[in-house]
Amino acid sequence: MLLPRLLPVVLGLALPFPVRSADDYQLGADSQVKPGVPQGREEKLALGTSKVFPGAEHEAWVYIPAQYDAAKPTCLMVFQDGGGYVGREGGWRVPVVFDNLIAAGQMPVTIGLFINPGVVPAPHGQALARYNRSFEYDGLGPAYARFLLEEAIPALKQKWHISDNPDDRAIGGASSGAIAAFTAAWEHPEAFRRVFSTIGTYVGLRGGNEYPTLIRKSEPKPLRIFLQDGSNDLNIYGGDWWNANQGMLSALTFAGYDVNHVWGDGGHSGKQGGAILPEALRWLWRDHGQALVAARNERQPIMKVLAPGQDWQLVSEGHVFTEGPDAAPDGTMYFADAGSQKIFRVGLDGAVQVFAEKTGGADGMAFGPDGRLYAACNQERCIAAWNVATGERSVIAADLDPNDVTVAQSGHLWFTDHKHRQVWHVAPDGRKELVDEGLAMPNGITLSPDQSLLYVADTLGRFVWSYQIKSDGTLQYKQPYFHLHMADAAPGSGADGLATDTSGMLYVASSLGIQYCDQAGRVNGIIKLPPNGKASNIAFGGAARDTLFLTAGDKVWKRQTLVKGVRPAEAPIKPEAPRL
Repeated sequence: MLLPRLLPVVLGLALPFPVRSADDYQLGADSQVKPGVPQGREEKLALGTSKVFPGAEHEAWVYIPAQYDAAKPTCLMVFQDGGGYVGREGGWRVPVVFDNLIAAGQMPVTIGLFINPGVVPAPHGQALARYNRSFEYDGLGPAYARFLLEEAIPALKQKWHISDNPDDRAIGGASSGAIAAFTAAWEHPEAFRRVFSTIGTYVGLRGGNEYPTLIRKSEPKPLRIFLQDGSNDLNIYGGDWWNANQGMLSALTFAGYDVNHVWGDGGHSGKQGGAILPEALRWLWRDHGQALVAARNERQPIMKVLAPGQDWQLVSEGHVFTEGPDAAPDGTMYFADAGSQKIFRVGLDGAVQVFAEKTGGADGMAFGPDGRLYAACNQERCIAAWNVATGERSVIAADLDPNDVTVAQSGHLWFTDHKHRQVWHVAPDGRKELVDEGLAMPNGITLSPDQSLLYVADTLGRFVWSYQIKSDGTLQYKQPYFHLHMADAAPGSGADGLATDTSGMLYVASSLGIQYCDQAGRVNGIIKLPPNGKASNIAFGGAARDTLFLTAGDKVWKRQTLVKGVRPAEAPIKPEAPRL
């Protein structure tokens, strides 16, 4: 969608009207001081030395609108590269635009926060300072958002009454400042929901080129985004800015976001961005007061998994470290708290009760075909099994260092040992044998629905590994098969617990979210993590096995889905072949 009064770029066609050249974008009336319009004021804001970015110093300024009322929570808009936006002269003139739009009732009363990227001062005159702009702005991940939320905005709040409602907050910037703004909202939509992006650096400098793929696969977030770029933007070693911004628009549209754009023929400058700023702000702030909501676009594969209108629900909290969820045949869920040496039962009615105590450090758990609950008891260095009817406990295999476990209908059992980077097999007759070693950190483990393949998550690697199971329980044809997305700056994918559904999809608890993959090894979607942002293990439970349970730090969560989970202890299921 193109805003009124702005001409589109049409390449390769003779047009009956003149096309703007790259340097003739002009500031309009709303970027000029108007007689009678109340003017706000600007002042410096001291931020001190950053702790999120150690040693970095950030210059910052604040715009306070004339209509500011300390008794009311005020909207906020944050600008990266703030020194270029805060002036009343030049190409942006944000305070002037704010004055005019606020007075006209076309945007809410809004405080502006203008921040320059950090600089770590040089230790002496013969050394160069460390300029943090690319480090802070271009990288994915939550670091820059943390700086805003833990340092900059709290400093602002010491003097000004800032709203905590994310619908009252916007963030913007140009080039690297644009991707920094988008990343802050992407990582923390509970803090920012309106994004103004011009000539955005969504290219391969520090991973920004990943965004179009992540947007298509990830559960949508309640964001509104405005994009601008020109066809003469940069095309250098990091990528093609013009194509990258169009890729962002395509991905955001595919995922159903509330997104608008203006394309021009400018270069890597703020000329067009400054010219369209008033119209962009009107669009971003339109219908202010109505909550922004996440889209549901059925074209996204993830919508085949997520039940409409459902989110994570808290099941239990106050534990030390939850792990090892698995469901009994009737759907009753069990999970372990290794720190307190307890196992808990979650009834079909949602009631949580202690099932067992002094568990020997039960961690990963799985039900077997005999109805017993098998557990990797790493403190007692054994695999144990509980009769859930009587509570009787038996040791299945000893002198081991187990972490997670899975049991097939045949009675064969496999477990991971990440202390020694090994995978082990325990036969129905109790014989135990080493069947693989060498993964960086073998962790979560499960079987394919047809029980012909063993899947092992490598927490410190990128892949979930796939092995074909031989008739005697040993393994062959090892492959780094499921290609996961990784959080920025993470030492690995964080892959841990695994679960499958009847269609053959593999669900992986990772640091980026619950990634689910088709049988061909490709991530089709990423389910967001619950509010505490943690994930250790997952399992399907509930009477219909359509509820996904997640252990996460001191809490356990659940979420309703449209799919049905598979229990390896039951009869094998052969899914349909994947589309290749």
